[in-house]
Amino acid sequence: MVESATNPFLKDALAPSEVQLNNALETPLPDADSSSLLGQLQLQPPNPRRFSAFSASIGMESPRDSVVSNDASGAPLADAGARPAGAPDQGAGIGKEEDDAMLNEKGAGASSTANGTGGRRRRLLWLAGIAALIVVAAAVAIPVGIVFGVKKKSPGSNLESSDNGAGLNPGGTDNPPSNNIATTGGDGSMVTTEDGTTFTYSNPFGGFWVDDPTDPFSDNAQPNSWTPPLNATWKWGVDKVYGVNLGGWFVLEPFIAPALFEKYQNLSTPVIDEWTLSQAMAADTSPGGGLSQIEDHYNTFITEQDIAKIAGAGLNWIRVPIPFWAIDKWTTANDTEPFLARTSWKYILRLFRWARKYGLRVNLDLHTAPGSQNGYNHSGKDGQINFLDGVMGFANAQRMLGYIRIIAEFVSQPQYENLVPMFGIINEARTMVIGQDQMTNFYVQAYDLIRNITGLGEGKGAFISIHDGFQALSTWANFLPGSDRINLDTHPYFAFDGQPNTQPIGDWPKMACNAWGGEINVSQTAFGVTVAGEFSNAINDCGLYVNGVGGGHSYGGDCNLWMDSTQWNETIVDGLKEFALASMDALQNWFFWTWKIGNSSTTNTVQAPLWSYQLGLENGWMPTDPRSAIGMCASLGVDATQFDGTYSAWQTGGAGAGTITPSVLASFTDWPPATISGVKGAVSLVPTYTSTVTIETLPLDTFTAAPKTLSVGDGWADAADKASGVTEVAGCS
Repeated sequence: MVESATNPFLKDALAPSEVQLNNALETPLPDADSSSLLGQLQLQPPNPRRFSAFSASIGMESPRDSVVSNDASGAPLADAGARPAGAPDQGAGIGKEEDDAMLNEKGAGASSTANGTGGRRRRLLWLAGIAALIVVAAAVAIPVGIVFGVKKKSPGSNLESSDNGAGLNPGGTDNPPSNNIATTGGDGSMVTTEDGTTFTYSNPFGGFWVDDPTDPFSDNAQPNSWTPPLNATWKWGVDKVYGVNLGGWFVLEPFIAPALFEKYQNLSTPVIDEWTLSQAMAADTSPGGGLSQIEDHYNTFITEQDIAKIAGAGLNWIRVPIPFWAIDKWTTANDTEPFLARTSWKYILRLFRWARKYGLRVNLDLHTAPGSQNGYNHSGKDGQINFLDGVMGFANAQRMLGYIRIIAEFVSQPQYENLVPMFGIINEARTMVIGQDQMTNFYVQAYDLIRNITGLGEGKGAFISIHDGFQALSTWANFLPGSDRINLDTHPYFAFDGQPNTQPIGDWPKMACNAWGGEINVSQTAFGVTVAGEFSNAINDCGLYVNGVGGGHSYGGDCNLWMDSTQWNETIVDGLKEFALASMDALQNWFFWTWKIGNSSTTNTVQAPLWSYQLGLENGWMPTDPRSAIGMCASLGVDATQFDGTYSAWQTGGAGAGTITPSVLASFTDWPPATISGVKGAVSLVPTYTSTVTIETLPLDTFTAAPKTLSVGDGWADAADKASGVTEVAGCS
């Protein structure tokens, strides 16, 4: 028996959790088609949304509690390098390197290598009236396409770098196929995935995929006819974000992946978040136990076919919550973080390949912070806030800035700039606890850090997305005027308003228009680009684990109806669809939370159906064409002054961007902030970390069918950024 003061689950374990963690880190990316028990059962994420931001009209903060669960874990992981016979060798070689999950360290002060920014030649694709093409697995393909009015550079591809091979594609080939033509297809075309399986692409909106194994950074794909391809400029105020979250995938939430949590509900210590789930899994040495269950979930919860369906549903963006432990975790004498660290990034890279293939833009959201920024389960640890709050609050903020820096350096490389045009730097920080001024101080630090990496102006790095902190949008009006491309993220939910919410289904569409439409319109001018990073069809808080494991419900009626969509009649289905359309119209630019809710292991059904876009599409309560939402609020008699689509030039990276008014900036430059919530006495006495260690870079993707001379970057966009990373001060405890 092994006992540990830091893991209460280990008292019954047969092996230390760290042994299991090391084994998990050495395991290659599993084969989703393996005959393991996991491969036979479908992962089922519960629907625990993050505490939703409360609408100003409601005045309530809504917590979202979700965890991805998977009860079908345990079989040995398959070799990711194994492919079915006849499968094209077009993958990224995930799992083929001995320590692929581990990060590559960049020494402090070490010079970054060239990024290979040379323009990739654009493919001249032709559309002959037929949207689809048949892709022959043997690399014989019929090109289809369209000539774009392209305004953006494409990342360099087959250009040899002058840096002695650094930043190139060591896993590539010396003999790429001679017919270097992108394979592509539209509605009805046959898609061959990286593992060799096939499916028919369904996209009635003129979208087409592009998959050229020899040129994997091609940005020519387009999800639909009204969305510019990745290599063309996105025009804020003209183009609309119709997006969906991939929640509960890389950051586990109980209501999204309930089966993972249900497995451990009979333990003496409650499993309520990813922290306690990781502890319980690490202590579980039975067959099917261990932290490898989480990697199984990464590998199978969302598939390439999900991404294809998202594009085929008329959507054009995905919001991807990721954890800081995708980069690393800390183990200290006082607190050992139990997460499965340095593992999810290779699956995030795989997602990037899929999103690029189908032309979907990515809003990459750093969803968790060391110490927890909100005390909700989707921050990784439920309970106390220790980010810019309490004695360790500043030190944890220092760590968070380091993670933001590492991610910003990666996604600002020319290979990823078109794909990731928005970066959410911290999700749902509890501003009412932390303080809005303190969060603004943090945002200024992050802004300077990121823009020093990217430079200023349109096309130089991603929009920096900041959450409203559960405050009314009006409180963020005139935020840092003259800043360069900051957008405001809001998460309006009725589900978490603490009210009975027993109104007839037909009342809710107009309520959405009245509650959200007016303030969104005002914020587009008063702040700038304002996006609903989350919303859902949840008109109440019914659903398994929606309010967290063990949480109750505020709904005044019987939740059983709302947890079982097979009981819904035509009135409910039509009413929910109208509510979705009204919400979309009111919010203008939006990401539904979330694409998929996993089945409960006890019922084998989705127990939070109001939160699943996928299930709604399949059963008629989500629109098959999101454009049908336009004008819905007006048709309901809600007359509000509409934003005309015109932003100030600086708000979208035009003239004046990066010239923050000095008098405004002066109020928020103190670091640490002058006061920190929960700290009695001088802030100068709180613990801090020291910048004395090498900074890590995120691992690169590998493309086995592409030339070795392909420039894949080196994970670090700014060669001049040579500062060290933070670590604990020696001897301090």
